[in-house]
Amino acid sequence: MFAALSVPAESQTPAAVPQFTYADLVDLALAAPVVAHVEVRDAVRLRAERAVGVEPGKTRFYVEADVLSLIRGARGLPARISYLVDLPNDWRGRPPKLRKETQFILLATPVAGRPAELQLIGPDAQLPYSPELADRMRQVLRQAAQPDAPPKITGIGRAFHVPGTLPGESETQIFLETADGRPVSLTVLRRPGQAPRWAVALSEIVDNAARPPEPDTLLWYALACSLPQTLPPDSIAGTETSQAAAIRADYQVVLKGLGACVRNRGV
Repeated sequence: MFAALSVPAESQTPAAVPQFTYADLVDLALAAPVVAHVEVRDAVRLRAERAVGVEPGKTRFYVEADVLSLIRGARGLPARISYLVDLPNDWRGRPPKLRKETQFILLATPVAGRPAELQLIGPDAQLPYSPELADRMRQVLRQAAQPDAPPKITGIGRAFHVPGTLPGESETQIFLETADGRPVSLTVLRRPGQAPRWAVALSEIVDNAARPPEPDTLLWYALACSLPQTLPPDSIAGTETSQAAAIRADYQVVLKGLGACVRNRGV
């Protein structure tokens, strides 16, 4: 049993968290074997001698909570679980408080041999519950589980540029490397008098249906949060200088179209 100081439940309030972006939520959801909606039954503040490794300005709590729903978890969970969480102190340096019956979404991993214990995957893996947040988590995990979910981008392969028959006409194709070897490519088309158009293809063949990904989707996340800001030299090694410059310019068209992968975690 932990040597700890209990915090009266009736005086407890949940700690604030930053406003997470879509990329933040996907980072957390995909990294967590267990995602659960829970309600706090008891929160105990650990004494300093029992809270080894806590960062300055934070306080560690031992929490017991009831599982209201399991959003992700292949092996299920018992009705009541426990976990440790480190929360930032307030501006006066006072420990935060956790109100009994406060609901959270936990992103965690099971503790081996202890089915009723969880370990949070990070210092910000206890999120205040809202129906909207739970729905977003479910949507991300449901999409990630589909057979056609976009693969993880691990790098950029070869890139090619073909000038057209008319001045200002060209096509650039950039092949991406993926964790599972599935094909992914970027195509940028230029036509005289028109803005450049680009698309992403998830097959060997690029057809007219290929489009840029919609913002805040797993395909957008896979690209915007993985692609480097500049092409690696190997992608255009041996390419003529003028064509290499055209490829670089077209790659920037793609990056601009995707927009920044904004993350607030840790900011």
